[in-house]
Amino acid sequence: QVQLVESGGGLVQPGGSLRLSCAASISIFSIDVMSWYRQAPGKEREWVASVETAGTPNYADSVKGRFTISRDNAENTVHLEINSLKREDTAVYYCKTIYLGWPYWGKGTLVTVSL
Repeated sequence: QVQLVESGGGLVQPGGSLRLSCAASISIFSIDVMSWYRQAPGKEREWVASVETAGTPNYADSVKGRFTISRDNAENTVHLEINSLKREDTAVYYCKTIYLGWPYWGKGTLVTVSL
C-alpha cells in the first residue's frame, strides 16, 4: 500500500507561480516513474508530467516551458513547479505512481487561477 499526499495548491492570479509537492509513504528510490496529472472542471483527467528515477523529466506539450517536475528520492517527495499560470491551468492536480504493478493516486490539490 502506498499513500501519496499532495500539497501546495491554492488561489493564484494569472501569471503567478506555485510549487506543488507530493509526499509518498514509502521510499521512492526504486520507483521508476512518478507523475502528475490534473483534472479541470468538466474535463477528463490528463497527464501533465513525469519524472524518472534519475530525474529525467517528460512533459505534456501544453505545459512545456512553464512546468518543472523534480523528485527528491531522499525525502520521498516529488515537486511540480508551475510558472506563468493561466486560467486554463485551473484544476485538481494529482500525484500518481505505479508500485509492484498497482497504480496509486493521491487525493489531489486544487489550483485555482483567477483575479
